[in-house]
Amino acid sequence: MNGRKPVKVISFDGDMTLWDFENVMWHSLSITLKELRRHIPGQVSADLTVDRMIEIRNSVAAELKGKIVNLEEIRFYAFKRTIEFLGFSDDTLATNLNDLYLKHRFEDIELYPDVIPTMDFLRRDFSIGLLSNGNGYPERCGLPGRFSFVVFSQDVGVEKPDAGMFFAACKLAGCAPCELMHIGDSLESDVAGVNRIGAVSVWLNRDAKQNDSGIVPDYEIRSLTELADIVKRSR
Repeated sequence: MNGRKPVKVISFDGDMTLWDFENVMWHSLSITLKELRRHIPGQVSADLTVDRMIEIRNSVAAELKGKIVNLEEIRFYAFKRTIEFLGFSDDTLATNLNDLYLKHRFEDIELYPDVIPTMDFLRRDFSIGLLSNGNGYPERCGLPGRFSFVVFSQDVGVEKPDAGMFFAACKLAGCAPCELMHIGDSLESDVAGVNRIGAVSVWLNRDAKQNDSGIVPDYEIRSLTELADIVKRSR
């Protein structure tokens, strides 16, 4: 870290960094699937699984890439396609399923226990931001008023690890890239993107996964609580 300017701004990834997105997604889709089966009973819906719904959503997202960037809209088209997969067409049902999914996707999020204490500590000395390829709006995820800036890929038009995401954060925060520290769970999306612009990269490796990617973070941590020591060394 020799020769660097002191870190002034700290940004966080959202999904799987501040909250367990996979868990809340499964939970929300399970509730939605139950509602779908109520409207379309029978063997065809009984055989539908959450895994299949995820596959359909990913297929729809790939088809709409470059055409639609709003994730809630993509999710609507995924439910529309899911209903068609069952042999029906019902945009009203797709809308209702989308609303139900989004309600639970946001309201039932559980922050990791290290999130609030870490943010309360860091906010005393740093500008804090959210930098995400997802759509975890802070005010809907239990973090209202805690971020000085928020950057979503659907608003910028590119996704991490594209440098444009990180430059957008620097512009909003009023800092040079070398004054930004970014924390995320993905080596490919978070660490590689941060390294590309010369900012400080922190890999949050909660599960102690092996790094065979060739992507090297400036720091690796198991818990956000470790950031207190890191920011001291980065000054």
